[in-house]
Amino acid sequence: MPRMTAARAAVEILRREGVTHLFGLPGAAINPFYAAVRAQGELRHVLARHVEGASHMAEGYTRAAPDNIGVCVGTSGPAGTDMITGLYSASADSIPILCITGQAPVAKLHKEDFQAIDVPAIAGPVTKLAVTVLEAAQVPGTFQKAFQLMRSGRPGPVLLDLPLDVQLTEIDFDPDLYTPLPVATPRASVAQAEKVLEMLAAAERPLIVAGGGIVNADAADLLVEFAELHGVPVVPTLMGWGTIPDDHRLMAGMVGLQTSHRYGNETLLASDLVVGIGNRWANRHTGGLDVYRAGRKFVHIDVEPTQIGRVFAPDLGIVSDAKAALETLIHVTRQRVAEGPLPDRSEWTAACRERKRTLQRRTDFDDIPVKPQRVYQEMNTAFGPDVRYVSTIGLSQIQAAQMLHVYRPRHWINAGQAGPLGWTGPAALGVAVADPEATVVALSGDYDFQFLIEELAVGAQFNVPYIHVVVNNAYLGLIRQAQRGLDMDYCVQLSFDNINTPELGGYGVDHVKVAEGLGCKALRVTEPDGILPALEEAKKLLVEYEVPVVVEVILERVTNVAMGTEIDNVVEFDELTDVANPIPTASGLRD
Repeated sequence: MPRMTAARAAVEILRREGVTHLFGLPGAAINPFYAAVRAQGELRHVLARHVEGASHMAEGYTRAAPDNIGVCVGTSGPAGTDMITGLYSASADSIPILCITGQAPVAKLHKEDFQAIDVPAIAGPVTKLAVTVLEAAQVPGTFQKAFQLMRSGRPGPVLLDLPLDVQLTEIDFDPDLYTPLPVATPRASVAQAEKVLEMLAAAERPLIVAGGGIVNADAADLLVEFAELHGVPVVPTLMGWGTIPDDHRLMAGMVGLQTSHRYGNETLLASDLVVGIGNRWANRHTGGLDVYRAGRKFVHIDVEPTQIGRVFAPDLGIVSDAKAALETLIHVTRQRVAEGPLPDRSEWTAACRERKRTLQRRTDFDDIPVKPQRVYQEMNTAFGPDVRYVSTIGLSQIQAAQMLHVYRPRHWINAGQAGPLGWTGPAALGVAVADPEATVVALSGDYDFQFLIEELAVGAQFNVPYIHVVVNNAYLGLIRQAQRGLDMDYCVQLSFDNINTPELGGYGVDHVKVAEGLGCKALRVTEPDGILPALEEAKKLLVEYEVPVVVEVILERVTNVAMGTEIDNVVEFDELTDVANPIPTASGLRD
């Protein structure tokens, strides 16, 4: 049996589990692992500037393709604690990432050694497994189990903590004999599928709510096939956006208090049956349950048994992987079609399409300073259906979800539940590493952009190009809007007179200079007619220099974005009559 260090065994396992890239920072307690990476020579490493940034890069990498698992690496102590936000974000959105940390030698774990802390105890609530491996011979089995756990059931992150002496200890291990553990996939039964079809047949105005579980299961094509067979409109959640193309005749819009469409909310309120697949009934989607549930029945299909009934008890709950469920539902549907026609949904789908045609929001503003709606209008024009958008939280993300368009799964990559500021930039780098041929476009408000802004240098150093659109109103805009109910505007202003850039007129941080100082290209736009030319120029700079390109748009200071407390009470702050140019790419629907 070959002998090697436990660290080398871990590296060999990573390759055999399909890992190709690492994101992280070396350090004394993890250097044996890095030595093994160097000796093995196949893994590519991206050096982050902050370990939290590395964890978000790993998230972006995972989210970009069905079989990806991003790996984040750091040393002992603060590296592990810095990863916690990334672990939380991944856990909340059911994203498998592996975080590997160094640790003090086993004999010193209880002696308050330098940077020795019980990282697994801290990470436990936001991981599927967090463990310090105390015996070198357990390293292969622990890594093997970690990959199985990350992929099984509701996917999620794992943290493995490796003491220095454990990494250096030699063990018997033959990489050629290694085999990944099988992953169990719960599958809806034929009887359960037949019951769903019975409920669909009894309903007059059914809807499908498509969640992020469909993306995780790589089942978007099956979702569209099932919806088309039955003629049932689809409402994607924020995490499921792209599972059905935005211009598809059955795409009925998003529902919710913030990241929603007017037509989506109206369609949900008009429905009498909702079939949720791979979704969580998140509160930003449902609002108050009395309004959301009134007058309709619910089916909930999810891979995680404890999700069924967590928010409310459905009329029918089914534990199943989304892909397995849709396969069974389609199989039973085709049997029904062979026996006779399915119910005619043409009147219901026509009503949904009419709402989609008429209940738009205005984007064609010519105001100076720029209104943010115009930015999203020009983004729709500049970027085609292949673009991959990345965003996290704030008025920028909310309004973008109301006005941008997504046509494919994994082309809206978003920190849906945790929404940590600073996530967007490093996550976009992870996406661009995973899909170097794609046009990756990140979207941030100015404060999200300033968090972890140093990671721009990673893109410059490793030639990882993407476009970062920064909508700058020098405000914590979402918090400012939330403070309106408390009649205050407190500690949310980012504006100041920058003595080095007086031409900013009090907007504070000079993002162009910062981006250029970090090795990137940057453009600033102050007028609406300059947005599209700047985006087109950014695409050229991306190709020419192969570094991140920042496009900053100076916005009006205050814009209140449509949102509300219930899905039947979303407050619109702009005119909704005579919308001349709602969104260029929304002008037509596919038949």
